[in-house]
Amino acid sequence: MRGLQLVPYNTKIDFSGRRLWAYALALFIILGSFTALFTKGLNYGIDFKGGLLIEIRTPEKADIAGLRSTLNGLGLGEVKLQDFGTDRDVLIRIEQQPGGEKAQLVALQMVKSTLGDQVDYRRVETVGAKVSGDLIKNGVMAVLFAMAGMLIYIWIRFEWEYGVCGILAQAHDVIAVLGFYAISGFEFNETAFAALLTTLGYSINDTVVIYDRLREDLRKFKTTPVRELVNLSANSTLSRTVLTAGSTLLALFALYIFGGPVIENFSMPIIVGIIAGTFSSIFLSANLLLFFDLRKKKEEEPVPSGPISK
Repeated sequence: MRGLQLVPYNTKIDFSGRRLWAYALALFIILGSFTALFTKGLNYGIDFKGGLLIEIRTPEKADIAGLRSTLNGLGLGEVKLQDFGTDRDVLIRIEQQPGGEKAQLVALQMVKSTLGDQVDYRRVETVGAKVSGDLIKNGVMAVLFAMAGMLIYIWIRFEWEYGVCGILAQAHDVIAVLGFYAISGFEFNETAFAALLTTLGYSINDTVVIYDRLREDLRKFKTTPVRELVNLSANSTLSRTVLTAGSTLLALFALYIFGGPVIENFSMPIIVGIIAGTFSSIFLSANLLLFFDLRKKKEEEPVPSGPISK
């Protein structure tokens, strides 16, 4: 008795035949993302814009939701709260106020007068532009180093052609997630780089599975055209790809729906990244290899047909 089969085995979808449509869609996503990034830009969070950093300790267990509602009513712009240490410790971050250092002090006094004297202020800091710039620089370097490491890994495990095509597919995924941030207006903060790195790790896993199957098929079917082998490898791993993506998306949608505003800002970009990564793994990573000659053979020297003179 066979179990539930959500994706049929032995599918024969012509992925290579649809590669031009896939390239067009990928190009549309990339151009749309760059347009949004250059026209609308990213909605940088407190981590990257700078602002006030306040660590408080409440006399009893902190009511995060109540504190958030109270501070949001002050009109100070973006306010972020999170547990810090014990259940009585809260870390408050308030976006930088226009008007220089004097405006920051005014905002701090507003917070103190609102929270009252029962709150113990354990730390008050101002996050400046230099610290924010360092955070952005470190985040970008983390993404670039991750992509470089993946390029080297695929190059060593397969061939350099696989590495180049794999990184091109990964670049598509990163640009798609950045475009989502620009279009949706989701806050771009430190967790955004975590979402980008999660997307890269998930996407490269699918890509390596397809590449591994393609390499096996190239050794097994030595006379079959490469285009047919690309289809064969993508179809033979399709069930695994779809089921893995589907189960991951179910968990992420649950986090998005029930996780609250903080988890929502983290889970939705990963949802977009996994959808983009699944698309690039199936339609881009293997099809891009068709631009290369995967069957390089040394030319055999011609065998002399006449008698050999002594």
